[in-house]
Amino acid sequence: MLGLFDYKEGFNLSLRVNFVDGGEESEGLIFTGSEGTMEIAGNSVSVNRVPREKAPGYTIGTFTEAMQKQIIADYKAKYPRSLRASPWRAPRSSPLPRDTATATDHFKNFFASVRSRQPVVEDAVFGFRAAGAALLSNLSMERGAIVGWDPEAMKLV
Repeated sequence: MLGLFDYKEGFNLSLRVNFVDGGEESEGLIFTGSEGTMEIAGNSVSVNRVPREKAPGYTIGTFTEAMQKQIIADYKAKYPRSLRASPWRAPRSSPLPRDTATATDHFKNFFASVRSRQPVVEDAVFGFRAAGAALLSNLSMERGAIVGWDPEAMKLV
């Protein structure tokens, strides 16, 4: 299943889920930007820098050799080297620090809040919003249709 979400803040989110039993389990987040991708999965963070090309590229194989040379010359004049893609850099991967235990920290914060009777940092509304994309994906799949959502009122539209 693929869920596509358009946010008014100007970014998109795509969620993919494979409901096939027996498949390899994996989870993580991939952030895609103009400079490449950053993947957070398991206990590591990987950065893969492959910038998008600023020049559109060209396909000229069907033209005569003389015409190809002219097209390439015109292209290089219009898109100097600085506008073409930066060189590819090998992905870098770094393990998370050993003391990083996000689930443990989450529970510690919750229990400390209960003991001190102070408000929790991540309350029920935060949790609902965090789970919202997955819940909407499941509802859309169940209904077989696009599901509209009002994020301010937190209601289906």
